[in-house]
Amino acid sequence: SKFVNDKWMIKNGFLNDVQEHKPWWWNIKVQKLNLSAPLILLPEVSCQKAIEILQEKGYDQAPVVAESGLILGMVTLSNTLSSVLAGNAEFSDPVTKVIYDQFSKIGLEDSLGKLSCILENDHFAIIVHEQMQFNGNGSSFMKQMVFGVVTAMDLLTFVSRNDKK
Repeated sequence: SKFVNDKWMIKNGFLNDVQEHKPWWWNIKVQKLNLSAPLILLPEVSCQKAIEILQEKGYDQAPVVAESGLILGMVTLSNTLSSVLAGNAEFSDPVTKVIYDQFSKIGLEDSLGKLSCILENDHFAIIVHEQMQFNGNGSSFMKQMVFGVVTAMDLLTFVSRNDKK
């Protein structure tokens, strides 16, 4: 069962450190990865335009975020192309037709160990930062902002460049 699986428990925030012999980077915070700002697409962007933007900017994937800041999902170049070529979407359809709406989020203060557990099953994680915002009547609410997208290659690059043998 996933409820007794330590990796599932870490990924979902129920356990912190379960690995007995942690590598040197295990407790380093995600914010140390030094990632570039993400490319973000709005939901009304067409599949055709998304493909063009991703290819032009050299990205494989991008978060799709509503004007309100709500993270709707991830669009990937391969999924968009395969959906269009298979006839499941048209080039003129909005990217919301081809997004992955099941994705993992991780915070800047989370550990690379937690990220590692997420990336064992997922191709990427969206790095989010919670920010308190106030509206006109003075009431506050927390809003998640997309800070970046991280892949296993990003983690591997960090570990190999900073290896503490």
